[in-house]
Amino acid sequence: MDWLDWLLLVARIVLVFFGLLISVLLYIWFERKVIADLQTRKGPMRAGPRGILVTLADGIKLFFKEGIVPTNADRRVYLLAPVLAMFPGFLAFSTIPFGTGTTLFGRKIPFQLVDLDIGILWVLAMTSIAVYGVVLAGWASGSNYPLLGAVRSTAQMISYEVAMGLSLVAVLMYSGHLSFSEIVAAQDRVWNVVPMFPAFVVYLICGIAETNRPPFDLAEAETELVAGFHTEYSGITFAMFFLGEYVSTVTVAAIGVTLFLGGWRGPAPDFLPALWPFLWFLLKVTLVIYLFVLIRGTLPRVRYDRLMAFGWKVLIPFGLVWVLITGAIVVLPAELELDRGTVLTWAAIALGATLLLSFLPIGRSQRREEVPR
Repeated sequence: MDWLDWLLLVARIVLVFFGLLISVLLYIWFERKVIADLQTRKGPMRAGPRGILVTLADGIKLFFKEGIVPTNADRRVYLLAPVLAMFPGFLAFSTIPFGTGTTLFGRKIPFQLVDLDIGILWVLAMTSIAVYGVVLAGWASGSNYPLLGAVRSTAQMISYEVAMGLSLVAVLMYSGHLSFSEIVAAQDRVWNVVPMFPAFVVYLICGIAETNRPPFDLAEAETELVAGFHTEYSGITFAMFFLGEYVSTVTVAAIGVTLFLGGWRGPAPDFLPALWPFLWFLLKVTLVIYLFVLIRGTLPRVRYDRLMAFGWKVLIPFGLVWVLITGAIVVLPAELELDRGTVLTWAAIALGATLLLSFLPIGRSQRREEVPR
C-alpha cells in the first residue's frame, strides 16, 4: 500500500466514525419523535427544525457538565470503563459492508472498512468485550447500586449472547461463509430472513437484550437501582455510556440487515449505481431501528427472573433445536437427493405445528402464578 491507499483508508475510517455519531444523533431524535407520536405528543420542538438538534444540545450540555469521581472509586478503572463500553460498537461495525463501493483516483474504494474472513467471529468478540466496560464501571464506582446493576447486566448479556451466537451459527451453516461480504453475496436470490426466520426472531430479541433496551433494560431499572451500573457517572463519562449503547443498537441493526435482510441489496436504476446500495442499506437499518423503537414504546419492562428464565429456558433450547434443523436442511438434500426447498417446507410445517401445539392447554396446570410481594 502506498501513501494514497493509506490516506483513503484513514478517510474511510473518519467518515464511518462520524457517520455513526451522526446516525446516533438522528436515531435518538427519531426515537423521541416516534414514542411521542405513540403517546399523542409532539416531542422535542425547540432546538432546530422540529427539534432535530435536541440531541446535539444534550451532548454539548453533557460535555461541559462537571465530572465527579466518587471518593471510594478506583479512579483509573472508573475512567477506563466508559471507553471500554463505547468502542466495541464502532469496532464491530468496521466489518459490515454498507454498499458496493466506488472508484476514486483509479482505485476501488469498498464501502466497508475491512473484509475479514472471520467477520461473524469478530462481531461475537466485540460484543463480549462490551461486558467488561459494564462490569468494571459497577465495580469501580465504589457503591452498591452500580455493583448490583453491573452484575445484572453481565448475567443478562452473557445469557442472551449464547442465544445470539446460536442464531448466527444457523446463518453460518446455511450460507457456508464467515465473511459478511460473502453472506450478502449469497443472498442474491432469496434473503436469509425467509429460510432463517426463526433465527432472525431470536437474533432481534437477543439484540434488544444485549443493548439493555426496553423491555430488557433491567440493568438500568430506575425503580430498583436508580440508574444501574452508571449511577455514579456524570458529564462526558456518562455521555460515553449513552453513546456506546446507541452505537451498539445501530450496529446490532446493521448486522441483522447484513445477515438476514440482504444487506445493501435492492432494486436500483442505472443512475449513480454506487449510491443506491448505500441508500437501501440505510433504509433497512432504519426500519429495524423503527421496530426497536416500537417495541420500546409498547411492551412493559419484564421481571428479572422472567428475563433470565426466558433466555435460558426458551431462547437457548430453541436456538439449539434450530441449529440442528439447519444442519439437517444443509446436509439432507445432498444425502437424500432432495430439493432444499422441499426440506425447508417440511421443516417450516413441523415448526409451525410445534408452535400451535404449545398453545394448547394440554396437561397445563390451571394454578395461577403467585406474584411475590
